[in-house]
Amino acid sequence: MNGVAGGRAAGHAVPGSGARQVELPEDRYREELAFLAAYDGGPRPPGWRMTPRAAVLFVCGSDGEPLRTADGEQLVVCRKFVGDRALVERCVVTLAGERGLLLVGEPGTAKSMLSELLAAAVCGSSTLTVQGTAGTTEDQLRYGWNYAMLLAKGPSRAALVPSPVLTAMTRGAVARIEEVTRCLPEVQDALVSLLSERRMSVPELAGVVGGGAADGTAGAEGAAGAEGADGTVHAVPGFTLIATANLRDKGVSEMSAALKRRFNFEEVGPIGDLDAETELVRGQATAALARTGTPFGVDEAVLEALVTAFRDLRTGRSAEGWEIERPSTVMSTAEAVHVATAMGLGAAYLSRGRDVVRTLPGHLLGTVRKDDPADHARLLGYWDGPVRRRAEGGAPLWRTLWELRDELA
Repeated sequence: MNGVAGGRAAGHAVPGSGARQVELPEDRYREELAFLAAYDGGPRPPGWRMTPRAAVLFVCGSDGEPLRTADGEQLVVCRKFVGDRALVERCVVTLAGERGLLLVGEPGTAKSMLSELLAAAVCGSSTLTVQGTAGTTEDQLRYGWNYAMLLAKGPSRAALVPSPVLTAMTRGAVARIEEVTRCLPEVQDALVSLLSERRMSVPELAGVVGGGAADGTAGAEGAAGAEGADGTVHAVPGFTLIATANLRDKGVSEMSAALKRRFNFEEVGPIGDLDAETELVRGQATAALARTGTPFGVDEAVLEALVTAFRDLRTGRSAEGWEIERPSTVMSTAEAVHVATAMGLGAAYLSRGRDVVRTLPGHLLGTVRKDDPADHARLLGYWDGPVRRRAEGGAPLWRTLWELRDELA
């Protein structure tokens, strides 16, 4: 997560050049994935591109130490997920057992990023994804049809449009369901049979012979042995599912007990260490500025003050132990990255010699007021509490921030 993507020196993308705002992990870390697949020759679960041990190394990094293959190649694997290594190991073991994995946590704790990294390590693709919303239908978990072909030739494998989940079943890959608790109960119920029976019925294809799927995958692979004569598609070894759920959205569509039993739950929490969180925010903001061809012009003291403020407001207690009234908004690491990036962009394009720290109160206010206008008063309370006390203690940067209190009015 703290790797830095390269940027164009001129800061302008050329239309049609193939440049992307966000790279898929399987593309961004292609060299690491290939290296780790050759690095560890131990046993691999069915369908896996690398061993579980190598998958953990891919996500957690090699702590700056070069790894060496039997052929003498060596590579330092960067740390991508700043969190508990034991959590990652449990996730990998869950996937190795072909059991569903549910990552839960507050918004902005890198649940989706972790699921992408795990999918890329296990099967080489993080794109077999269904985004859960109130409008997600059961067909988006199962399959649809190319209606022009359906009307012209009737039901056939060529007319079938497989869902990401069906594609994963036939490939023996990892499917991802984002925000599963936002899906309606009937959509969630469809997952129960998929995770327990590991098969999907396509009754329209019963007795159909020959042909390939519309995308050349599900139907062709089904014909290779995963599809029964009655049109039932059976999951091949390696198939499993990673879902994410936001703890703030618990009441949207509560998961049934039957569905919960088919997942191993793992909670992804905030980063516990100030230095680790500051390093991550710096790395992500620097990468975002690099894509515009500009340097990250926020100095270390200002960045640490930003992360400290987020941590104080997130936990309701300052590093010194002073009580703080928590805002209802989730002061996540992801939000801290956005604020640091905005400050860096302001310094690059608009500062004209203005001290970048003067923009921090306004950015914090914009973040805090997202959910409840009453959080404005809570931010003022933070300024009148820890910010003032640190200023009175002689900390120069916090004294400057205290003098900027009127910016919050």
